[in-house]
Amino acid sequence: MSHGFYGKFLEVNLSTGESRETALPDEDYRRYLGGSGLAAKIFYQRGYHKIEPLAPEAPLLVFTGVLTGHSVPTACKAAFCGRSPATGIWAEAAVGGYWPSVFKTCGYDGLIITGKSDRPVYLYLDGSGVEIRSAAALWGEDTYSTQDKIREELGAEVYVASIGPAGENGALIAAIMIDGHDARAAGRCGLGAAMGAKNLKAIAVRRCGSPPAVADAKDLTEARKAVMPKLREKAKGLTDFGTAGGVPVVERLGDLPIRNWTLGSWTQGASKVSGQAMVEAGLRVKHYACFSCPIRCGKDMKVEIGPYRGAIAHGPEYETIAGFGAMCLNDDPNYIIAANDLCNRFGLDTISTSSVVAFAMELFEHGLISEAESGGLDLSWGNGEAILKLIPLIARREGLGAPLSLGVRKAAEHFAPLAQEFVAESKGLELAFHDPRAFTSMAVVYATANRGGCHLEGLTYFNENRAVPASLIGLKDDYEPHGIEGKAELAKKMQDYMSVFNALGLCKFLIRGHIVPADIARWFSAVTGWDISEQELLHAGERLFNLKRLINVDLGISRKDDTLSPRLLAHDRREGAAAGSLPHLGKMLVQYYDLRGWSAEGIPGHEILTDLDLDFKRHVS
Repeated sequence: MSHGFYGKFLEVNLSTGESRETALPDEDYRRYLGGSGLAAKIFYQRGYHKIEPLAPEAPLLVFTGVLTGHSVPTACKAAFCGRSPATGIWAEAAVGGYWPSVFKTCGYDGLIITGKSDRPVYLYLDGSGVEIRSAAALWGEDTYSTQDKIREELGAEVYVASIGPAGENGALIAAIMIDGHDARAAGRCGLGAAMGAKNLKAIAVRRCGSPPAVADAKDLTEARKAVMPKLREKAKGLTDFGTAGGVPVVERLGDLPIRNWTLGSWTQGASKVSGQAMVEAGLRVKHYACFSCPIRCGKDMKVEIGPYRGAIAHGPEYETIAGFGAMCLNDDPNYIIAANDLCNRFGLDTISTSSVVAFAMELFEHGLISEAESGGLDLSWGNGEAILKLIPLIARREGLGAPLSLGVRKAAEHFAPLAQEFVAESKGLELAFHDPRAFTSMAVVYATANRGGCHLEGLTYFNENRAVPASLIGLKDDYEPHGIEGKAELAKKMQDYMSVFNALGLCKFLIRGHIVPADIARWFSAVTGWDISEQELLHAGERLFNLKRLINVDLGISRKDDTLSPRLLAHDRREGAAAGSLPHLGKMLVQYYDLRGWSAEGIPGHEILTDLDLDFKRHVS
């Protein structure tokens, strides 16, 4: 008997209206852990990666982790996966909140959606199967009103994952938003556009009791209690101020990207837009926690300006503050809160959206966008009003918003050749807002991340700034931030560890509470009844990272693509803690490939694939 998971997923074809259940062997859950791991296995084995991202037959995969929905700290995540409309390679976007844990009560571990409806629809799961319902009255609505209106139809026990106008209009930086006004985002890789291409407005799920029974409830309770003291102590800063509380520290370390990655210091600005400043200004209304999360890093904020002035909205996270604040030289937190709220309503990824806004501001500064071309917007640095006016244009793909809605790489092709100098991305995905010139291990993380410029696949800046000791995963704690010694190994080890989080349905901020692999192995063992060691768990993480690499290799990814934009490799900054520093990526990649068992071209070799038991491998070096 299986424990902790159902052993099956649901498949829905929107073209035909048909659905079916598909069973999976228990061994798949032990080897791939669920979530993005299990999704990647199915995606590759079925050859889904050969399908163009926006083709009707392209799949959207939604999978919970084995731990999702159980009484494990932060076990709140689901992964939306597929092939990215923005980058053309592997895509995954994890999201927390409550929707994933509610989905887990509906009788399935995952959902695969193929086909395209001939009209706007949404899916409704209530524990007895799936219903395809008309979304004609929802098309054009924002993500908040979409959940509100579906709840008017189906009741308050229904939770909704939906797209906004950005996804409907095919913006390649569109997100999938969760839980309505609580606004958690499956933000990266443009999967909102994948839903929109299917005429799929939303996926609604009703709470149907509890998730599958665990094997050892007593040990799971004891294991949870054992970590709570250190988790609450070490993650207290997140509880008090959320990720926004880290803005001044990140700036002080030279890790904050400023004015589209060109400056190294913004001390006064960082202090004005931090989580602490927002609390002192009376903008915070309350704390918010995802399912089963003791950290409670979410904050609801007052919207003081813009079209939704007077509303209460989910507060901006660090990445959003860095994007609409430092990247745009905007030091007014009210404009950041309002911009964040607009993105959540329209269904836009705040990292990519703020990146293209900062990119447009630099183009404007250099005369590559005239005020006429901008639709009359004054895109000068720091102009908060212009930011708020540009976001709807991006979501609707109108005027200047049309090229910007494609992301910075494709947008740069629309403008003069000089525009290429203002881009910061990897594999077509805008870099998240931790500067690899400050902590050089992040250059390796970004360059080799399977979905492109993603910080969450490695999070090594936490290790380098000593917020999370690397000794927790068996490495040394002392790294020279601007050097290269040990950085390749750090990146590799953290990528493998973070792959475990992605698959099991855990929030990565657990590491801020100094959660170690042995803790997670105990939770997994208690839930499933299998005796899993931390070594087996980390080996599974390595398997998943290599599996996603195989998907990308099939799509043409190799050494030539494991790089960063020239702005980050060849242009240092003149001020701040990381002044003069540049990451020596080439040297670190040689070491990284060797540690991974990959060829000089970045292709996983026969020996490592055999060791990882990737039975459906097709690439050897």
